[in-house]
Amino acid sequence: MTDSLTSLSRRRILLGAAAASAVTVAGASAAHAAPPTAPVGGPSPTRAAPPLLARDRIATARLAGGPARFQADLHERLDAWLAFWSANSPRSWSTPVEVEGTVSADGDAFTLHAIRVSRDDETRDAFAAGRADAAHLATLASLHHHFPSVRVEAGGALRVTDGPAGWTGSAEQVAFAVAACRELWGQRGADATDWRERVRRAGHATDPASRSGWAAFTRASLRRGLRTERTDHRR
Repeated sequence: MTDSLTSLSRRRILLGAAAASAVTVAGASAAHAAPPTAPVGGPSPTRAAPPLLARDRIATARLAGGPARFQADLHERLDAWLAFWSANSPRSWSTPVEVEGTVSADGDAFTLHAIRVSRDDETRDAFAAGRADAAHLATLASLHHHFPSVRVEAGGALRVTDGPAGWTGSAEQVAFAVAACRELWGQRGADATDWRERVRRAGHATDPASRSGWAAFTRASLRRGLRTERTDHRR
């Protein structure tokens, strides 16, 4: 009898242990299979970057070197910029026929090297990165009119990043404004402390360090650089 009870007790222990083991394994398997639950208030999943668009033109101009991949907003802003530049260029020039430049890997920045137009049945560089002339400053002005960040690279190339334009007071904007005052507005003694006052003396009606004033100043500087300031152009 004792042996029977002992055997039964052992059997119950073994059965209980087996059942507990099965529950443990099942629970572990379920925990392993289930995806982790994000903690309440934790960071949201990272959104995928917007797809880049392959484009072989900016406005009317083909891209030298073939199609490049842009973020949609940057390409749209570049279209508007080149149309603006062309609208304020000499009437003897065609609309731009070719633009030479490079796009950043993320499609959010563009570095300009050349703008080419036709004149007298010849294709010419209306803007060239390595040529320090009035057209270079004029093109720099046109980019400042449309972009918040414009940087002059080594060799004279102009790099822009996407975003709404406007006066920010950045070092790049001030450096351009001083150079424009000296070279395009006839204010040779202009510096970072007095360029705004000198521009006003030269006939600019609004404060160039305001949103509307910056737009007007960059537009007027573009026209002065391309020698079209007396021509009525669309904005």
